[in-house]
Amino acid sequence: MEMRSAIVVGATGLVGSELIKQLCESDEYVAITVIARRALDYSHPKLVVQIREFDALAESDMEFAHEIFCCLGTTIKKAGSREIFEKIDVEYPVQIAAMAKNRGIQHMIVISAMSANEKSFAYYNRVKGKMEKELIDIDLPQLSIVRPSLLVGNRSEFRLGEKMGAAVLAVLNPLLIGPLKLYRSIKAEQVALAMMVIALHGKKSKVAIYSSNELAQMTMPEIEEEPEVTREDLFNWNKLNAENILDEEVTFDKSKMQQYKAEQDTPKD
Repeated sequence: MEMRSAIVVGATGLVGSELIKQLCESDEYVAITVIARRALDYSHPKLVVQIREFDALAESDMEFAHEIFCCLGTTIKKAGSREIFEKIDVEYPVQIAAMAKNRGIQHMIVISAMSANEKSFAYYNRVKGKMEKELIDIDLPQLSIVRPSLLVGNRSEFRLGEKMGAAVLAVLNPLLIGPLKLYRSIKAEQVALAMMVIALHGKKSKVAIYSSNELAQMTMPEIEEEPEVTREDLFNWNKLNAENILDEEVTFDKSKMQQYKAEQDTPKD
């Protein structure tokens, strides 16, 4: 099994905080580097946290990794203005993607939004669509975009709109079937799991976009243990003995092996 390393940007949010826990607890990853503006409430022997301001982030701050996960995102209310909102949701992910490409990182997995579209009438969806387009334009070796619906989980901050939406969807989720499955709320821990599944077992296309419904159905494939190879499977001793070639003792006894060879070389009368 290949031992992997990962970088996580945006590890203090709802999905990012869950993602680092799952990465640290997985057998596939041996090193996880977090780039964050502040210290985390979580620690693990595999985890290294680099405290950086994203405006001052340098390419040298980013070590090589097999993949980079970007979980950056905020709200206009928390950002304080549209300008700062777009800086966090567009400029930073694009800046990080360019650095990752230059550092030789082969795969970026980034959180977007269910209805991301740069031509959308909704400002939030338009911003997320802009981010997606600019990331695609960077021409990364591989880019995976995840588009979850309403996220459910325990945030450190209170968001009234999300709480109300989650309460309504908790009732409506079972009724949303067929094409409407796309609008079911999704747990942050499931999105985190899906991002790890995508990194390890996802589509190999250059750009892949995953809907919320796809994310909700993802599970980590079970690793089939190789059956134990027995001594009998390696050597057919019955065949060897039946043909009077070598017995088991001679095979592993150097002196007897030499004696056997000498007997075979002696001319027969």
